[in-house]
Amino acid sequence: MSEQQPLLPSAATTTPATTSSLRKRRIITVVAPLVLVAATVFVVLFGERRPKEPLALANYYLKTSPVIDGHIDLPILARSLVGNDINKLDLRSRAPGHVDIPRIREGQLGGFFWSVYTDCHAEQDGPDFLNPSYHVRDTLEQIDVALNLIDKYDDTFRFVKTADEAVAAIKAGRVASFLGIEGAHQLGNSLAVLRQYYTLGVRYATLTHSCNNAFADSGGFITPVNETWGGLSTFGQDLIKEMNRLGMLIDLSHVSDKTAEQAIELSRAPVMWSHSAARGLNNISRNVPDELLSKIGQGRKQLDGVVMVNFYPAFASKTPAEVDVAYIADEIEYIAGKTGRAHVGIGSDYDGIESVPKGLEDVSKYPHLFAELIRRGWSKHDLAGLAGGNIIRVLRGAEEVAHKLRKRAPSMAKYSKRHDLDPRPLP
Repeated sequence: MSEQQPLLPSAATTTPATTSSLRKRRIITVVAPLVLVAATVFVVLFGERRPKEPLALANYYLKTSPVIDGHIDLPILARSLVGNDINKLDLRSRAPGHVDIPRIREGQLGGFFWSVYTDCHAEQDGPDFLNPSYHVRDTLEQIDVALNLIDKYDDTFRFVKTADEAVAAIKAGRVASFLGIEGAHQLGNSLAVLRQYYTLGVRYATLTHSCNNAFADSGGFITPVNETWGGLSTFGQDLIKEMNRLGMLIDLSHVSDKTAEQAIELSRAPVMWSHSAARGLNNISRNVPDELLSKIGQGRKQLDGVVMVNFYPAFASKTPAEVDVAYIADEIEYIAGKTGRAHVGIGSDYDGIESVPKGLEDVSKYPHLFAELIRRGWSKHDLAGLAGGNIIRVLRGAEEVAHKLRKRAPSMAKYSKRHDLDPRPLP
């Protein structure tokens, strides 16, 4: 793995305009060295130098490698607090929850996945399996409120669909805004719906939330739920293949161990955990076990991927009240010790968690986490990957796989049929 480069150039470069005028060329020839000397003296005397204090150095690094958070629940906060009436939600001042524009800027947040979430139901014979259409409605409303907020604050956010668009948005000073759906129950048991979500800009789909669905088994919340499929259903295997073909990232947060293992084995594209913690530090089913972490990498028998670390204290530790910046840094180092530093990222779960670590109260506090890792010897290249470079690499990998697959199979017509799980008669 080559060293991770900053997403933004470290300094702007300018090129003087050419001219056919000999006089202008002579003026430039004489003046340019003087300007260069003056600029050099100014930088030496007054310009920004690389700071030594960890927090100042973290902010310095994050200017060129800002955070791209894998999971922020701002859309569901807007739904629950103001009923999706975004005129009642002011992000330019102190907003409820963990996210607003002033704190975004303070925390050097350069991009994030707006989590599009609707609740699921645990019963196999309940509405998730037999009457899932309202999930599609609610998901579309969540996509709509996210896009409307992005449009309302278009001087801050920019809607993006690709890795290159994200980098371009960050270079333009905008917060790159992706969409992700948090559970395949939101597909309404239909791969046609998946394709329409992709068209609308969704770039990852979590295979389950806290309950089983038509595609896969969930890991539950704190303890496992009873298996329905033993991992992926046959329909879920089709889902993995179609996500690969589209270029939509497979998100393994929330899924059962068998589901994750089978998805890793089947997928031809990199995978992600958008907001997960380590089971080695807190033995609950929601967290990722060491044996799955060991499957993420770039070796011959491994699959490239990224584990984006969740900040929720109840997931992170058996003693949530003790979770602070240093503990989350411990978690990042624990996961990186299993996967390598090129396979970790930030997936805070802000606006979707009931409590936060001490020192990581909201999006303004990311630099404090990076300062802690600087104290532990993380290089600027490691930090650039953690901040956003690793998820950008993984997304590019999925895009490259999709490009190859679409050349061979430009459509997936066989997956357009209604699935056997849908018992409703055709009209």
